[in-house]
Amino acid sequence: MNKGRLEAFSDGVMAIIITIMVLAMDTPDEVTLKALLPVVPVFVSYLLSYIYVGIYWINHHHIMQVTHRINSVILWANLHLLFWLSLVPFTTNWIGKNHLSPVPVAFYGGVLLMSAIAFRLLENTLIRYHGEDFPLRKLHAGGKKEKISILIYFSAIPLAFVCVWISIFLYFLMACLWVMPSKRLEKEMEK
Repeated sequence: MNKGRLEAFSDGVMAIIITIMVLAMDTPDEVTLKALLPVVPVFVSYLLSYIYVGIYWINHHHIMQVTHRINSVILWANLHLLFWLSLVPFTTNWIGKNHLSPVPVAFYGGVLLMSAIAFRLLENTLIRYHGEDFPLRKLHAGGKKEKISILIYFSAIPLAFVCVWISIFLYFLMACLWVMPSKRLEKEMEK
């Protein structure tokens, strides 16, 4: 399989994830602005999840741009990432309907944590397969940003049982940290 098929499949799955999330939002029966108030937490969780899926889509696109070939291990690593991302609509809906409940907030963090780990595993798989000159090897030496993210997600899960707002803040903070793709990788892609 060439990398184009992997990219197309991944793009399709991520598009379906976003579609499922928006379809899970119920419209109010009334036609007043006040009727929208109960939907606000659901919309905020949708917005955060939309940003996360967008971040993964953009970063996935970037790592595939520097990828020359793939093998079955890379395919499985990619499927592993897509599995965790496919749980985002479920957790988004659950956290949106129960926004002050610690279990959905912690579970949401668990999915974010596992998605981050899965993305890192995909990157490491690509790096091992492509050898010493692969651009990701140079850019992710040490992986400080990834390690910090995983640590913060890991911390946010138990913190949801102390104060859900701390966890939610940490999820927004991580989205802000990742919303801009690596400029160094974009420069490598231009070469």
